[in-house]
Amino acid sequence: MSVPPAVPLLEVRDVTKSFGNVAAVQGVSFPLYGGEAHALVGENGAGKSTIVKMLAGVHGPDTGSLLVGGEEVSLGSPADAKARGIAVIYQEPTLFPDLTIAENIFIGTQPRARFGMIDRGAMNAAARALFDRLGVPMDPDRPARGLSIADQQLVEIAKALSTDANVIVMDEPTAALSGNEVERLFKVARSLCASGAAVMFISHRFEEIFALCQRVTVMRDGRHISTSELAGLTVDDLVRSMVGRDLGALFPKIDVEPGAVVLEVENLSRAGVFSDISFQVRAGEIVALSGLVGAGRSEVMQSAFGVDPRDSGDVRVRGKSLRKGNPKAAMRAGMALVPEDRRQQGLILDMSIERNATLTRSSALARFGFLFGGGERRSAYEWTKKLQTKYARITDPVGVLSGGNQQKVVLAKWMATAPSVLIVDEPTRGIDVGTKAEVHRIISTLASEGVAVVMISSELPEVLGMADRVLVMREGRIVSELSRSEADEEKIMFAATGSEAAA
Repeated sequence: MSVPPAVPLLEVRDVTKSFGNVAAVQGVSFPLYGGEAHALVGENGAGKSTIVKMLAGVHGPDTGSLLVGGEEVSLGSPADAKARGIAVIYQEPTLFPDLTIAENIFIGTQPRARFGMIDRGAMNAAARALFDRLGVPMDPDRPARGLSIADQQLVEIAKALSTDANVIVMDEPTAALSGNEVERLFKVARSLCASGAAVMFISHRFEEIFALCQRVTVMRDGRHISTSELAGLTVDDLVRSMVGRDLGALFPKIDVEPGAVVLEVENLSRAGVFSDISFQVRAGEIVALSGLVGAGRSEVMQSAFGVDPRDSGDVRVRGKSLRKGNPKAAMRAGMALVPEDRRQQGLILDMSIERNATLTRSSALARFGFLFGGGERRSAYEWTKKLQTKYARITDPVGVLSGGNQQKVVLAKWMATAPSVLIVDEPTRGIDVGTKAEVHRIISTLASEGVAVVMISSELPEVLGMADRVLVMREGRIVSELSRSEADEEKIMFAATGSEAAA
């Protein structure tokens, strides 16, 4: 067991925070030690974001204390947090796109030459030294516009180092990153810890927590549940602490005897994207498309649904061919598509929950060409209730909901059409473990009722826990088909990466 320093770099001590009558955080305490990565985990609504905003100086605790280096401090603003060496790296960085990387790092603190002019040479040299320290090559003089999310996060980390931050809070930093980008970020995080900094890491991905962190704090319903070393803990231990139930409940798969073929994809091709894709899905069957990012999984199903074009091939639902490039024809045939990016492609965020939940049935609910609120509201209530969606008022904008509840509204929208084929693309990305179990329950229930399900997922535990068959894609082709009994993580990864061991 490692022995931490006697005094933590930062300590949260018995803090509480309420918003009106809602207690967001109640009596939470934990230390952050230099040289360690410390995970903060919990379901959506557990209070993690409130803790982050306290450390960032956005909110002050109602009671309790924040200590930096053993000294009680008041963080009344982000500038106060910055002055105390605390930096927060958010999931979606907010750089100025028309400024250079160096200008973004040193904005407000640019080195000056004679007559108060900005010393661009010194600024670029200082930025280059920061990236050398992080071990990543980056041109300080290039504009921030066009940088990937991963590179933007590295700029934010360099900005934090430029202010001598020694407590780095990473809030869901890997949600939009590929595997290689995640590993590069972890390399940077480890180097920060090696230099004596403390990293607080927030993620829903257990494999990342165990790969990076040495200590973990679990929150549930705004309360502190435990703080302990990760060594010796299992994923099941964390799940039990977070949601009060075992990991086995995360994948409530209902065994179903597959029925007749519902969806047939035959020789589907699109130049430079995917080639010669053929498979079938039966009623009651969950078929997972697995593979690395960029393998073409989403593109295949978007083309099958008619959102994206295809050069050749045929898509049939219950034996009837669909016109290509025609999503309305796919919907009339009984297909439904829950997209990967629910906020951009699945919802209209400023529109109400009830309107979003009934968008696919607006014509059916209209009378004489007009949409009346009564029928719309009854339909929205029916489906959001079935999916146990949590909201204050059904007339609220859907954008105010948590990620998991937004996903339920997208599912409600499509379930209301009584689909015979459901395509779900990364159905649980960015939502907490408890809500994941609910989404899995919904998908499994639909399959048990005879819906043919195609699930695209990058999470291997989800694929193995939910799929009856796994189709592995690599470079635009299906390279392996595995039954539920055959599939395991090694076989899927061997096939996805083209390793000889896959043979």
